[in-house]
Amino acid sequence: MASSSLTLSQAIPSRSLPLHGSSNSSQITPPSQITFSGLKSTTTSALRRRVLPSSIAGAAVKSPEIRASAATETLLKTDTSLVDKSVNTIRFLAIDAVEKANSGHPGLPMGCAPMGHILYDEIMRYNPKNPYWFNRDRFVLSAGHGCMLQYALLHLSGYDAVKEEDLKSFRQWGSKTPGHPENFETPGVEVTTGPLGQGIANAVGLALAEKHLAARFNKPDAEIVDHYTYCILGDGCNMEGISQEAASLAGHWGLGKLIAFYDDNHISIDGDTEIAFTEDVGARFEALGWHVIWVKNGNTGYDEIRAAIKEAKAVTDKPTMIKVTTTIGFGSPNKANSYSVHGSALGAKEVEATRQNLGWPYEPFHVPEDVKSHWSRHVPEGAALEAGWNTKFAEYEKKYPEESAELKSIITGELPSGWEKALPTYTPESPADATRNLSQTNLNALAKVLPGFLGGSADLASSNMTLMKMFGDFQKNTPEERNIRFGVREHCMGAICNGIALHSPGLIPYCATFFVFTDYMRAAIRISALSESRVIYVMTHDSIGLGEDGPTHQPIEHLASFRAMPNVLMLRPADGNETAGAYRIAILKSKTPSILALSRQKLPQLEGTSIEGTAKGGYIVSDNSSGNKPDVILIGTGSELEIAVKAADELRKEGKAVRVVSFVSWELFDLQSAEYKESVLPAAVTARVSIEAGSTFGWEKIVGSKGKAIGIDRFGASAPAGKIYKEFGITAEAVIAAAKQVS
Repeated sequence: MASSSLTLSQAIPSRSLPLHGSSNSSQITPPSQITFSGLKSTTTSALRRRVLPSSIAGAAVKSPEIRASAATETLLKTDTSLVDKSVNTIRFLAIDAVEKANSGHPGLPMGCAPMGHILYDEIMRYNPKNPYWFNRDRFVLSAGHGCMLQYALLHLSGYDAVKEEDLKSFRQWGSKTPGHPENFETPGVEVTTGPLGQGIANAVGLALAEKHLAARFNKPDAEIVDHYTYCILGDGCNMEGISQEAASLAGHWGLGKLIAFYDDNHISIDGDTEIAFTEDVGARFEALGWHVIWVKNGNTGYDEIRAAIKEAKAVTDKPTMIKVTTTIGFGSPNKANSYSVHGSALGAKEVEATRQNLGWPYEPFHVPEDVKSHWSRHVPEGAALEAGWNTKFAEYEKKYPEESAELKSIITGELPSGWEKALPTYTPESPADATRNLSQTNLNALAKVLPGFLGGSADLASSNMTLMKMFGDFQKNTPEERNIRFGVREHCMGAICNGIALHSPGLIPYCATFFVFTDYMRAAIRISALSESRVIYVMTHDSIGLGEDGPTHQPIEHLASFRAMPNVLMLRPADGNETAGAYRIAILKSKTPSILALSRQKLPQLEGTSIEGTAKGGYIVSDNSSGNKPDVILIGTGSELEIAVKAADELRKEGKAVRVVSFVSWELFDLQSAEYKESVLPAAVTARVSIEAGSTFGWEKIVGSKGKAIGIDRFGASAPAGKIYKEFGITAEAVIAAAKQVS
């Protein structure tokens, strides 16, 4: 649990164990926190799908509405030559880093440098010395292969995470500049991107979080939550189905503070997009409820880009997609506008030719003094932005103490005192129930005590049992509510929840579907694990126990596959106490996603289960042996723990010393001490039998070479649950026979 001394300015997510060979993280001492102004215009039909001409008047962009900070005003007093120089600095930092590593993607940074420059130097509000200031604008590079664009921008802006030496160690062991943006590795990077389309879905989650918190906490006299989410996505992102899912929801929800830049360069790895991607992307986004603008000259049309952002900010009732036509590898005389500049270094000769072509006389990694001086203002400006916001929040705190306490817990991630007492407990006399129903009891209990708890289902809320009964639905006109209706969109559901979780440490999203349909969202779950985002995946209908729907809906290999995934807690509770224990640990593990596999069928409340035992992953439920020397150990998970208990009762009648172990989570058990593991599974006792209605793959790790794993290593069947269990041998009789065989 977070320390009570944690302040708003210090709400920096702590790093878990170093990843990718990194031995330490940047130490950031945040200064204080700022004011902001939001545009309050409405959409008109005349604004829809505007095409901005190259000849747009410069005066149009001098309106104060486009100025996100003093940065724009400063820049507008700067001649275009310095802007060109700044943009070329970004290009060559990317070129030089990729060249030195002899690995990477220089084409996108070279083409997107103008829009990147305008965003980071003129538009966005952030504090380089505190990347986690709450009211900062968020930026997501969905086209994550172009990460040197973001690293160059962070470097110029003054972020401590990306020094010159970090640029020089691009893609090298232990560097802060990995091959794709990673939020846990590089402060200033909001989310982990790389798999195409994930980033735009994360951005939808970030924008959802802003809209939700603004609706809950802003007052007529205090707009305390007010920031934008910007995203750059490419052709590849738009080809992936997840972007369609996410964009559909963003339009439905009317996320007016989400502005996405589509890098329209017509090139993918295999060549011109003409070979596989010829749709009208703008028309598609417009049909999805987005405002669409086309900037025809993304290479040098700075005023066009500025005006597009101004227009996007004026549209408050829907997200905006700005299609920016660029030239991939802009400036390279022989490789620009070709797939050869997409994913490999230019080569020494072409780098020199590009330097000549763009008039760049500097050594690799050099930042000209006038460019450095120009960008240096972001450090004091960022500190002032944050300090101003801190002052504003202090005033808010005096006027609205209850709301400010809730918002503060969301910003810092500090859990309310005594929250765990809300979790229900059960006795063997409590009625049998499906763990999906018991899960809903827990969800509703937690919703009352955790201000940042929100979530929903992929069109299965009434079956997953995931509705919070005291709240309504998060919708375009009711964004303060906490039930999220994702529709049948599992993949983007997981990715949106990643964005929500990474927006603020105290936001705890959950999402739900049938366990078998994690197949549709595995990529998002993997990114949850990699990016250390606390998402709770509520997965019901966890086995052949769902019955008649048959093998298409019956998960077999899924438990094993998630146990193989790093930094995921795979939890399969057996009853009410274990379900409550699973939720407790899922809340406490702030850097780890959790998957709860829950039953459709009713299960009894078992003797010996507990919330405390669940936290150990594996623990003794019953035991009539002495001296830690049972004749046989029976191990069950979820709905099969009941079967193990029944088998133990019969074996004890025959005089056997039997230990029953609930193995809720392999990952949690692995974290326990060697002494504890020995107390549960003594090495000398090789007579072990496991039972689980799923693949036996991996169970040898638990039962040993002399034990036996009872499970299912084929697809299921369509029939009533009882009949399927009997036909597949998932029975107490099978456990008894196996126990006699191994002991």
